[in-house]
Amino acid sequence: MSDKDSGSGFDSSRFLKNVTRKPGVYVMLDAAAKVLYVGKAKNLRNRLGSYFRASGLTTKTMALVSKIDQIEVTVTGTEREALLLEQNLIKQYKPPYNILLRDDKSYPYIFLSDHRHPRLSLHRGSKRKKGQYFGPYPSAAAVKESLSWLQKVFKVRQCEDSYYRARSRPCLQYQIGRCSGPCVEKISENEYSKDVHQTELFLTGKSDVLLTELGDEMDYQAQQLEFEKAAELRDRIGYLQQVQASQYIEGERGDLDIIAAVEEAGTVCLQLLYVRGGRVLGSRSYFPKSHLGEGLAEHIEAFLAQHYLTQLSTMDIPKEIICNIPPTDAQLLADSLSEEAGRQVLISYKVRGNRAKWQSLAVTAAEQNLRNRLASSSGTAKRFAALQSVLELDAVPERMECFDISHSSGEATVASCVVFDKDGPLKSDYRKMNIDGIEPGDDYAAMRQALTRRYKRIKSGDVALPDLLFIDGGKGQLSQAKEVMAELGVENLLMVGVAKGSDRRAGLEVLIRSDNGKEISLPDNSPALHLIQHIRDESHRFAITGHKARRDKTRRQSTLEAIPGVGTKRRRELLKYFGGLQGVRNASVGDLQRVPGISHNIAKEIYEGLRSA
Repeated sequence: MSDKDSGSGFDSSRFLKNVTRKPGVYVMLDAAAKVLYVGKAKNLRNRLGSYFRASGLTTKTMALVSKIDQIEVTVTGTEREALLLEQNLIKQYKPPYNILLRDDKSYPYIFLSDHRHPRLSLHRGSKRKKGQYFGPYPSAAAVKESLSWLQKVFKVRQCEDSYYRARSRPCLQYQIGRCSGPCVEKISENEYSKDVHQTELFLTGKSDVLLTELGDEMDYQAQQLEFEKAAELRDRIGYLQQVQASQYIEGERGDLDIIAAVEEAGTVCLQLLYVRGGRVLGSRSYFPKSHLGEGLAEHIEAFLAQHYLTQLSTMDIPKEIICNIPPTDAQLLADSLSEEAGRQVLISYKVRGNRAKWQSLAVTAAEQNLRNRLASSSGTAKRFAALQSVLELDAVPERMECFDISHSSGEATVASCVVFDKDGPLKSDYRKMNIDGIEPGDDYAAMRQALTRRYKRIKSGDVALPDLLFIDGGKGQLSQAKEVMAELGVENLLMVGVAKGSDRRAGLEVLIRSDNGKEISLPDNSPALHLIQHIRDESHRFAITGHKARRDKTRRQSTLEAIPGVGTKRRRELLKYFGGLQGVRNASVGDLQRVPGISHNIAKEIYEGLRSA
């Protein structure tokens, strides 16, 4: 791309001839010397040359290149040095084209002071005081919740040292059973130390050791006929078991963070789940802005670098970081984090067992928080208003519908219809339709059938006519919709086809109007496009859910219910006993006979029937 073609006054050809091939950091600036973007590279010439190639650049990258007036380069000895310098410069300049977390707050901890009678408290900032720090926690609210629980169970004091020194009689916290009263010697030094020790065991994730100690102590107090103390210890054990059930995953006691990245309707959510000592401390959501169309792997890379490498304390880096998508430069990040922490730090994404449960939990939380953000009333109103402007509508649409088709090579075809009103998704009006009687894989016929079944009910008043109808597809699908509406006599309904862009990437969709055939391309930061992507993605998700349910039901019926003697009840018992169809397939005749209601002859029929299917 020549300088003239790029719209930039920057002489890229001359610049690139003199750029080194060594690792380093580059800073792009505009004509006003404002930093636009900071990046790192293993090979500076190759990386910078990719911005000025003749083709293949995204619209956003071209917009960045057009603003470049100068590029400053800093050569480093290693890639790791480049990564660290890049993060420091991003933190310093906050460039508009970089992915930014916009979160400079320090993270809160629980602090146990080094005192004759140690105190529990919330702590932020540098760790200069003598004592133990437990965390980090995702928010002050999470710390306060934990402190409240610890106060009820272990009764270690949480009052300021000045308040503690001034006491001459027990305070209200002692009266309501939330402090053992060490300030006025209502508890012995030995007993208070024991409570502090048990608090430490809990906060370091050694709950199994703690429960054993409490159980032994309870038995001892009962033998000594100290039934009141034994009952108190019994209650403490009960509280701990409740926490274990809600915050622990059996068999895991490590320190790790789980990061999940999801994207929908042009918005990215990063969910960080904190696990310390095998205990889930909480989670936190981030919604970084994407200015160059970066993928989720790039977002995770930016998050890991900014979150861990720019922290003042390396104590915040856990032993393992689990991601749902592998970050770019994962090994470089792991090596850099290990160097900063002074020990090995693993970055994992293919995990099993309990770690997979945590990973799934983080993904689910990210998806839910992203949907909540997309459905927020202020954001939705802004998007609806933008859509009205883009489509030149007389009024803001109050009801929109979108259709999609899902199948597996023509099998179990399902059509979805999702509905949005001015508040976002109206799930009570969602509908799924099983499509039959068509040539397998004929999406046009499937769309025709779905639209016909839906809108023939308009005349009877069973279905409300939407203000706007979106069709997931290009001109072919839109033509089918126009023909159906003409046959049904439905007039004055604006339909919009949502066609995928040239390389089928989100943000490059082309909108096609049914009334005049006009094609509209919106910038990928358009609120109107985000609303269209949201309803399109929701129709796609709903169609896939319906298709999978229909396909799985069909496959179960064709394998088990087709076998003589196996009805609904026996099929249910088989699936329940073996945990699914695959377990039934792997079972021997003897194994099958162990299922209630399955005789030797029926077990033999099932065994042979599944192998001939």
